[in-house]
Amino acid sequence: MSELETKALSVGYENSPLIQDISLQVKAGKIVVLIGPNGAGKSTILKTVAGNLSPVGGVVYLNQIPSDEISAKERAKEISVMMTQRTNTEYATCFDVVSVGRYPFTGITGKLSQADIDAVKEAMEMVRAEKLRDRDFMKISDGQKQRVLLARALAQNPGVMVLDEPTGFLDIGYKLEFLELLRKLAKEKQIGILISMHELELAKVLADTVVCVSAEGRIDRIGAPEEVFSNDYLEFLFSVPKGMLKKVYPYL
Repeated sequence: MSELETKALSVGYENSPLIQDISLQVKAGKIVVLIGPNGAGKSTILKTVAGNLSPVGGVVYLNQIPSDEISAKERAKEISVMMTQRTNTEYATCFDVVSVGRYPFTGITGKLSQADIDAVKEAMEMVRAEKLRDRDFMKISDGQKQRVLLARALAQNPGVMVLDEPTGFLDIGYKLEFLELLRKLAKEKQIGILISMHELELAKVLADTVVCVSAEGRIDRIGAPEEVFSNDYLEFLFSVPKGMLKKVYPYL
């Protein structure tokens, strides 16, 4: 089981901090959801935690070890990443796409062992994508692509998963199925999940912990869903006119 933690983390670009003093913890089997307005820096936090961006300050710890002391290959064995950008893989089958998740475990040739092939098959079965195995990845639906990309992340056999708006391209049926799958993975596989979402009604039912990122570039609040999801607070966080949120989300 893996654990991810940040202490006094500052994130941004070219030594210019966008958000400072980020201290959060992702424990095995728990789901931490980032919410906040567009452009607040949620994706930048995720990219930094995942190792795609260097911290401007502070430290990211993986299993109590500073992540900059861990090689990229070893980090990839512990953390899998699923970002928002669409994946363009010409002439690749869905099996090929999922197989990419095993490359941290292959030798210099990149050749899959039987154990790697079995891990790919298991990941595809876990997300109910086994029937897509030989399909061209670019010719399946967005919902099916998200399922395949989740299988790729799972094929890494990670302790922690980092997902950036993974339900953005999905209709409500796929969203609910996808989120139920994440809950199952967290519980049964004891994977810690750090995820950003803009669907507040879904974030409320998915999260164990909610991290609120404000437009002013700070972590404004961290707490359980019942501590965060009040109309007054969310109207403040998203700069929504008073009373408007209840009209759109009467069930929050």
